[in-house]
Amino acid sequence: MSDDLLVLNSGSSSLKFAVYAANNARGETEPRRRLRGQITGLDARPRFEAKDADGDTVEERDPSNGSDSFGQDQALDFLLDWLDRERDGRPLHAAGHRVVHGGQTFQDAVRVKDDVLDRLEALVPLAPLHQPHNIAPIRSLAESRPNLFQAACFDTAFHHTQSALERRLALPRHIAEQGVMRYGFHGLSYEYIAGALAERLGKTETGRVIVAHLGSGASLAALRDGVSVATTMGFTALDGLPMSTRCGSLDPGAVLYLLQEKGMSPEDVTTLLYEQSGLLGMSGISGDMRTLLDSDEPAAEEAVAVFVHRTVREIGALVAVLGGLDHLVFTGGIGEHSSPVRERVCRQLDWLGVELDPGANRTHAEQAQRERSRVGVWIIPTDEERMIARHSLRLLREEAPPS
Repeated sequence: MSDDLLVLNSGSSSLKFAVYAANNARGETEPRRRLRGQITGLDARPRFEAKDADGDTVEERDPSNGSDSFGQDQALDFLLDWLDRERDGRPLHAAGHRVVHGGQTFQDAVRVKDDVLDRLEALVPLAPLHQPHNIAPIRSLAESRPNLFQAACFDTAFHHTQSALERRLALPRHIAEQGVMRYGFHGLSYEYIAGALAERLGKTETGRVIVAHLGSGASLAALRDGVSVATTMGFTALDGLPMSTRCGSLDPGAVLYLLQEKGMSPEDVTTLLYEQSGLLGMSGISGDMRTLLDSDEPAAEEAVAVFVHRTVREIGALVAVLGGLDHLVFTGGIGEHSSPVRERVCRQLDWLGVELDPGANRTHAEQAQRERSRVGVWIIPTDEERMIARHSLRLLREEAPPS
């Protein structure tokens, strides 16, 4: 039997995938990546790219064959057909999916059965711009390949260790009891980083850690010995830091003002907050940090400055929750690749004893602090796909061990 696992991360405009192998006959417990790629531009000009385990391009092409209609369903069909050919028709053993929201129900990865799929659908109102796209390939595979083992892995699950005090919103109790609370997101990334830091330190007691997942979606998490105690995202993935096109924390009164005084519809406000705000909205130029850093426009510098300021401010709040700081980890597209942003953030944290080594920062070295720094500064690439593979294979072995 094939031991290949397909990992899917499906969004509104892209379908990211990876194929992993776990050879039980060799006693391996860590999944080995065979392939990785994505289909982008589902809302514009689709492009397919796949790379092998060494990062070499296997194939790159337009998957639509000139079709005017190439959406999520077509992307999944194309990918499955391509994988069947690439893998000589060998069947997949399992599929693991990133699902943004697990609500209060799902506190760990779970095997997807009919009742689970129905409960995932019920959570769509909590993440209307993400959840439907996460669920769509699960349902499609359940229909086209009903015998395929599927697992759902949640961005919210890692944060279930947070206290009730941390998760509580100051709303009437009956509303809180309906699930209106702080959930937190990017949990798969934080879980991976927590394990990676423990491996590098050679111990599970990693102390007081803040992980800065800075990318098009951005958030921070406070970890104590690898366990989540606080995070900047709350009820939705809009909360916390300003992001590429999302607003971050916002006075609820501003939303009421837009609805009541400016006559905007809920749909208009949703589009504004999710797609037209953040770095893009502040700069009027781009939501891409690289473009803003290369720009001489004052509005671009202002957007970068606000992003850095809010990051530093939120780190300060999380340090207060932790009672100090032992390690600061940068990850995500900006966190891993933008030395100017890391430098500006760390410069404003010198009061904590954070001292960044300029040379290590420029070269994106894994450890980037000066020798005398009281706080370890790390640059660790995240790997949410590998985290999904780990969870999925664990469930597969627990619930459906190979014969």
